[in-house]
Amino acid sequence: MPTAKLTPSVASVPYDVVNTEEAGRLAAGNPHSFLHISRAEIDLPAGTPPYSDEVYAQAAATFGRFQKEGTFIRETQPSLYVYRQQMGEHSQSGLVACCHIEDYEQNLIRQHEKTLQSKEEDRARHIRELNAQAGPIFIVYRDQARIDQIVADLEKTTPLFDFTSPDGIRHSAWRIRNNQEIESAFASVPRSYIADGHHRFAAAVKVGRERRAANTSHSGNEEYNWVLAVFFPASQLRILSYNRIVRDLNNMQADEFINRVRSLFPLRETKEGMPAGPGTVCMYVTGKWYELTLQHEQQAGKPKMLDVSVLQERLLAPVLGIDDPRTSKRIDFAGGIHSVREIAARVDSGRFAVAFSMYPVAIDDVIAYSDAGLIMPPKSTWFEPKLRSGLFVHTL
Repeated sequence: MPTAKLTPSVASVPYDVVNTEEAGRLAAGNPHSFLHISRAEIDLPAGTPPYSDEVYAQAAATFGRFQKEGTFIRETQPSLYVYRQQMGEHSQSGLVACCHIEDYEQNLIRQHEKTLQSKEEDRARHIRELNAQAGPIFIVYRDQARIDQIVADLEKTTPLFDFTSPDGIRHSAWRIRNNQEIESAFASVPRSYIADGHHRFAAAVKVGRERRAANTSHSGNEEYNWVLAVFFPASQLRILSYNRIVRDLNNMQADEFINRVRSLFPLRETKEGMPAGPGTVCMYVTGKWYELTLQHEQQAGKPKMLDVSVLQERLLAPVLGIDDPRTSKRIDFAGGIHSVREIAARVDSGRFAVAFSMYPVAIDDVIAYSDAGLIMPPKSTWFEPKLRSGLFVHTL
């Protein structure tokens, strides 16, 4: 982890919530930013492809330099931590630990998203070149009173670090004094769920399997078997909406498109861009907001159908021709606290034709889909605040 003095400078947003230009602006004038490792192309000539050999080599060189110069210090013994984030009135406290890749393989840590091979291989190569996992996996579990009490008691003591990042989020951490106590408490957690970081987890498992196969003396205790994660109780997490923006109306005029939508869903004009609740979607087109009522039925024995699924199956695919939102170049996504006004502005700019503001998915839906072995639609959940990278690093 970073030295206490440099922790605020090192901490950075995750690599996958910014593009190269945004990462460069955030890291400008800050030689200690972890973005120099997670988005190393910012230190190479403009236009360098982000997946080129030079980028991974640059990341490894910078990581090595950070260690040599003392930006990072290595713990002398295995340690667990509590990491708390506070965003306005919202606060969430998680356990920083490493979980075994066999927990993933045996479905004790469950997933709800598909991974893309290209993104998985990018993170796997990043791990190989650094010989380290550079960003923690965001994991959720059903609340346990005993764990909550241990965490609450620890948070009354002096933290290892306590700072507020430029976006106004406060970050604090404590080293756990009694590893056995918290490990014993976690023994009562039957399973946990990946909230964010499916590609990072899949990449870590991939590298672990490679090293397992290459090690004739493999025992299962080697560091490559373990994956850096932060475990949060479900009740503390906040999911924000993940909205859709489409570039064109599939060769329709606006009036024709609106009438098509009206034939599929109850539709009314509204001044609000935020849906009133589950089962409603707000649509922005030609400078106006409309509210759609989705009216979908619950299938017996299955988790409830998500609003994003209904919108995709009944409007985006048949009306707008967005058959696969994972690969279509005609659709974009916007998540987070400012996305409603942002998506309206993108439509007003003329670069997009229509936007859809979604009501957030509930954490119980994430867990239900994971337990049922089902995959949620792409871009269904946006967790906020995001875990900062660089605060904790697991070397292999």
